[in-house]
Amino acid sequence: MNYTTQMNAARQGIVTKEMETVAAYEGIDVKDIMAEVAAGTIVIPANKNHKCLKPFGIGNSLKTKINVNLGTSRDCLNLDVEMEKVNKAVEMGAEAIMDLSSFGHTHVFRKKLVNECPAILGTVPIYDAIVYYNKALKDITSREWIDVFKMHAEDGVDFMTIHCGINRNTAERFKAMKRKMNIVSRGGSLIFAWMEATGNENPFFEYYDEILDICNEYDVTLSLGDACRPGCLADASDISQIEELVTLGELTARAWKKDVQVMIEGPGHMPMDQIQANMKIQQTICHGAPFYVLGPLVTDIAPGYDHITSAIGGAIAAASGASFLCYVTPAEHLRLPNVDDVKEGIMASKIAAHAADIAKGVKGAMDWDNQMAAARQKLDWEKQFELALDPEKARRYRAESTPEREDTCTMCGKMCSVRNMNAVLAGEDVDVI
Repeated sequence: MNYTTQMNAARQGIVTKEMETVAAYEGIDVKDIMAEVAAGTIVIPANKNHKCLKPFGIGNSLKTKINVNLGTSRDCLNLDVEMEKVNKAVEMGAEAIMDLSSFGHTHVFRKKLVNECPAILGTVPIYDAIVYYNKALKDITSREWIDVFKMHAEDGVDFMTIHCGINRNTAERFKAMKRKMNIVSRGGSLIFAWMEATGNENPFFEYYDEILDICNEYDVTLSLGDACRPGCLADASDISQIEELVTLGELTARAWKKDVQVMIEGPGHMPMDQIQANMKIQQTICHGAPFYVLGPLVTDIAPGYDHITSAIGGAIAAASGASFLCYVTPAEHLRLPNVDDVKEGIMASKIAAHAADIAKGVKGAMDWDNQMAAARQKLDWEKQFELALDPEKARRYRAESTPEREDTCTMCGKMCSVRNMNAVLAGEDVDVI
């Protein structure tokens, strides 16, 4: 059977092995998966050169997936530490890893990820072009930006974020409409600065058809980046954000004409009361393409706790239509996250994703919670540990504060409502002294 991309296969009525894997994991008929891949409402990022990939589907009808950002920087250049983060993320069930390395031996790290990491792999080639060419931003040519994109595709990257919605037209509108935080997207700011320095059109917009041809050849899923995502609550849902989204909707339709899978990146900071509306607007403007959100962070005042502000927004977003949550760690806005930060960020995102899956009625999502409820009713501590999202932490917390009786904890002791109700309903005396 001949096909170029997962979307191309689906449109021919071909069931790929990746579709079969996704269908089995989700508990959904593979023909339903195929139909949504054909329509663009589910993507299965699966570069043909990523041989050790464990594929997952991303779409609103599926379980909400999470992405973990990591990678080296000029100030933190330890590849072993970054691989430790990768391994921890995979161990904890993150479906995707995004390598945002901006310094050092980026190609070596990327190839190591492709050869060893089963998670979906993403990159932002804009960052790597700065490293690869090692010259002033204004001296990088349009051709060189595209060449780095192709290099990442050849290397085996499953999805790539390109900031092609910030073209000359949207950039002029951005300059006219003043913001508190300007452009906070790293890739978006680099492309904006390059356009301002050179006077040229954004190469990822100007040569978008060539980008699509590369994606079609290697089956790379495009993540259309939101350069104008709000970086503070005051900038949420402004003209720059919405105008860029309109451009991304147009680019989505062009990608689908070439059988290229597309995700849309979404807002960063946003008041809670605007999140649901933003998800619905995106689904309309971008024709139901999966939405990939960073947070949104629902307040600006909690540095050190932004995994929490993000999880609150992420749960609302996913329950309202987002498909893919980019984790945020406690180190957000402060420094490169360490391994412990990565764990905290993953846990917060997984809680948000699972809570959203329950809210939107994903098949089987609440079964896990029902099992936990049954274990708690029986005061079966071992079963509770087994079912916990973080078994090690749950077990450690109980061990750190030993109760008088095994069938209680040190919070309530003999006044434990679960213990006493079990006794009453069994016709036994209740001993609370």
